[in-house]
Amino acid sequence: MNTPLTVLDLIPISSGSTASEALRNSIDLAQHAERWGYTRYWFAEHHLNPGVAGTSPSVLLAVTAAQTSTIRLGSAALQMGHRTALSAVEEFGLLDALYPGRFDLGLGRSAGRPATARSSAPVGRVVPGLTIPPPFNPEVMLKSPRLALQKALLQLPDARPQNYPELIRDVLALISDTYRSPTGERAHVVPGAGADLEIWILGSSGGESAMVAGANGLRFAANYHVAPAGVLDAADGYRAAFTPSSALQQPYLSVSADVVVADDEAAARELATGYGLWVRSIRTAEGAIPFPTPEEARLHRWTEADRALVADRIATQFVGTAVQVADHLERLRDATSADELVITTITHRHRDRLRSYQLLAEEWARR
Repeated sequence: MNTPLTVLDLIPISSGSTASEALRNSIDLAQHAERWGYTRYWFAEHHLNPGVAGTSPSVLLAVTAAQTSTIRLGSAALQMGHRTALSAVEEFGLLDALYPGRFDLGLGRSAGRPATARSSAPVGRVVPGLTIPPPFNPEVMLKSPRLALQKALLQLPDARPQNYPELIRDVLALISDTYRSPTGERAHVVPGAGADLEIWILGSSGGESAMVAGANGLRFAANYHVAPAGVLDAADGYRAAFTPSSALQQPYLSVSADVVVADDEAAARELATGYGLWVRSIRTAEGAIPFPTPEEARLHRWTEADRALVADRIATQFVGTAVQVADHLERLRDATSADELVITTITHRHRDRLRSYQLLAEEWARR
């Protein structure tokens, strides 16, 4: 059996379009992905981004579950920096009560903090045909007033995120119905206790998220598409920390990639023209812009600083024919020993995004 493929959807809004249209497009893509044999369909969580409509994974999952029947659905990931363990378990407990056994609860540590790679290994190298670029420096983003505003609006006044390892332990205890307070009080979550969920941790380096996933015997998703410099450390850190659990006896790793597929390489590269400008808007902390047309993207006057800001993402986006992209994905899988691959694709036109996922699924099924 070939390596399973998952769709990661940010609900991108194209220039000249609306959030309503983007949402309808994503439900349509989920229905097609189910028919094309994708294993999972995951929604990301982002806030205050004009070009991204994915603000509430649980709401999106409820709507999509009603329009699909077999594909697994999940969050990639809930931003736990502004949530409690109880709120996450209750939300996904409701989903599981309506559509049992179909949901992946993906948990992320961030509450708007940009992904970084903390690598002790050499960077800017090629590992069996896979580019591992130097890490992105998030200093500009961390100083952004927009990120401070996002944090202020998402969190209650004077609230502080819970210690992440403790937060994950609380999530697991609430689902397994074993939670006890320091004074011995029991918390019984209805619905939520005993929910048939797959728990995933998402991370971009070999740091805390990878360690928490491994130590708790959970599935781990490494974000090559966000922080490609850290993917090997993330995979190694997770496996080194892995301890078998009742849910998982062996490590299970997925790795993400940003791809664009078309009938020929030139067409694929034209479709991907807007990607660099879109990444720049994120990396400058302006917030993701509506995804531009190739013509709009070509109007931007690039500075050397701009190019350096997005270089790692441009170098690691897989663009080309289905055969070319599938070859890249196989190298990514082999370099990381991934059990699953997560595919995210953004194009200006919905039909081009559909076609990209279809061509990839057809080629992948032949391998």
